[in-house]
Amino acid sequence: MNDPDSSPQIGQVVQILQGREAGQYAVVIGVVNNRFVLLADGEKRKYDRPKKKNRHHIEPMDYISPEVQNSLLETGRVTNGKLRFALSKFVNEMVTDLRKGDQLDGERRCN
Repeated sequence: MNDPDSSPQIGQVVQILQGREAGQYAVVIGVVNNRFVLLADGEKRKYDRPKKKNRHHIEPMDYISPEVQNSLLETGRVTNGKLRFALSKFVNEMVTDLRKGDQLDGERRCN
């Protein structure tokens, strides 16, 4: 997924690398062209006022929210609640995976 030539997909979670919101996660709600995407998180960046961001300033994650993707493709809109839900679900899964990784590292050190 970290291929610089691959374009982020609608509904995909990305990490912002540059700017004021660096380090935060957002959802791609639109692709302007091959250089810019529209991002929203449902809290600070609502669906109605998305952030236009250069593709090179974000890192696509290996997670595409089916709820957000289906809503945008079917109706052309998505609720801010769905955006918040998608991001919280992604963060919870990521934290769980990190904890599992920490436990495995600890077991390897003990053996």
